[in-house]
Amino acid sequence: MRKVRLGKSGVECSAIGLGCMGMSEFYGPQDDVESMKTLERAVELGVTFFDTSDMYGRGHNEQLVGQLAKGRRDKLVIASKYGVVRDPNGPSGSLYDRDYDNSPAYMRKALDASLKRLGTDYIDIYYIHRLDPKTPIEESVGAMAEQVKAGKIRGIGLSEVSVDILERASKVHPIAALQSEYSLFVRDVETEILPACRRLDIAFVPYSPLGRGFLTGAITSTNSLDPNDLRKNAGHFQDGNIDKNLQLLERVRAVAATHNASLGQIALAWLFGQGDDIAPIPGTKRIKYLEENVASVGIQLTDEEIGSISAVLSPEEIAGSRNWIAPEHQTQS
Repeated sequence: MRKVRLGKSGVECSAIGLGCMGMSEFYGPQDDVESMKTLERAVELGVTFFDTSDMYGRGHNEQLVGQLAKGRRDKLVIASKYGVVRDPNGPSGSLYDRDYDNSPAYMRKALDASLKRLGTDYIDIYYIHRLDPKTPIEESVGAMAEQVKAGKIRGIGLSEVSVDILERASKVHPIAALQSEYSLFVRDVETEILPACRRLDIAFVPYSPLGRGFLTGAITSTNSLDPNDLRKNAGHFQDGNIDKNLQLLERVRAVAATHNASLGQIALAWLFGQGDDIAPIPGTKRIKYLEENVASVGIQLTDEEIGSISAVLSPEEIAGSRNWIAPEHQTQS
């Protein structure tokens, strides 16, 4: 398994990681038995990079990853996050209740709680999950830098931030990784964010690298999704948009056939072709899809193939927004 260096943190991870969020909520019901089998299989396949957060399942997700880490902590790169605040006893089935807090006091409290759930004394990459406009980034990163010195964090990460925030944060402490959405479906980061990461020596970790499953070609309608599946409220998946986007995806099948690969594998191979400093974290709770995703690391697309795929799925051609639409405000995009 190829390795990716995560900035100046001294941490290296597998070229592909496993996003664990869906094992706890947002994409249908929990199945801890199947999730643990998938996590164990990931280790067998050479995956070392596991992404979680204190908000996923209100702590449940970190507990799952903590079970995996028992007896093999030094062989895993665990990334977790703080900053999105949800009531641990919040309303059942609610996916939208949240606030934001990046204050040093809350960070220290959240970090200690995450360490306890994970059953470890350090987190490899600790992200600010979403920015809190009340707290200057310098304060947040400065407090996290103290935890690096204390040995509780190995590398500091940010998620979904601007170039200005990246630069300001980097002046306080080197940033190991930026995690933001990036796929053939969502390419906003290509213009300014990726160049800034390379200038500042920050690794890039794409979440939702398969377009929340759309780029696999398996989702042709939201009707088959679980009632609590967040994709039912995503702009790209709304009626009309999904049909247009499926037509674009059909045009990538020829490249997939050339490599005897699935559409999802080609989507991931395209990402690997964007640079050696990129470590995508496709999420799944099923071994079948995990194995398919990991196999994509061995697929090498030519420059011509990368260019043709980029042109077919250009941002101008994609219908709808990547943003979630809360049910009470849902309209067609």
